[in-house]
Amino acid sequence: MILYRLRCNDDHEFEGWFRNADAFETQRESGMLACPACGTADVTKALMAPSIAKGRGVAISAPSDVQAMHPAAQKAAELKDKLRAVRQMVEQNCDYVGDRFAEEARKIHYGEADAHGIYGETTSEESERLKDEGIEFGSVPWIRDDA
Repeated sequence: MILYRLRCNDDHEFEGWFRNADAFETQRESGMLACPACGTADVTKALMAPSIAKGRGVAISAPSDVQAMHPAAQKAAELKDKLRAVRQMVEQNCDYVGDRFAEEARKIHYGEADAHGIYGETTSEESERLKDEGIEFGSVPWIRDDA
C-alpha cells in the first residue's frame, strides 16, 4: 500500500491509501477520487517528504531543516522553491483570468484577442477540450506561499 498526500484544485490537502501508483491513476482518471472538503474530482499528488525507517517498525518523518533532510526530501524542498519562483514569474508577466482560462485561451488561439500570457483555472474536462482543439497550454503545480 502507498500513502499519498493529495491536493485538489482549490488547494485542499488530504491523504489517500492506494494499492500501487497505477491504482491512484486509475481512480483519478475515472473520477472516483474526490476532495473531502469540496467534492471536486480535480485531484493531484502533492509533494511530500518521505518517511525514513529508524530501526525495526518505527518510521520518522524527514526533519523540516533542509540542511538535515534526507536527500530526497531536500530535492523536494528545492523543487518547491523552484515552483514558487515559476509562480512569481507567471504572476509578474501574465494576466490572471481566473476560471475564464479556457475561454480566454480560445480567444487568443483563434485570433479574437491579442496573443499574451495568461493564467487561471480550468476543469480537467475543459483542459481535454482545449487539447482536442489543438490549443497549447501548460499546467504547473501552484505552490502556496505557506506550503
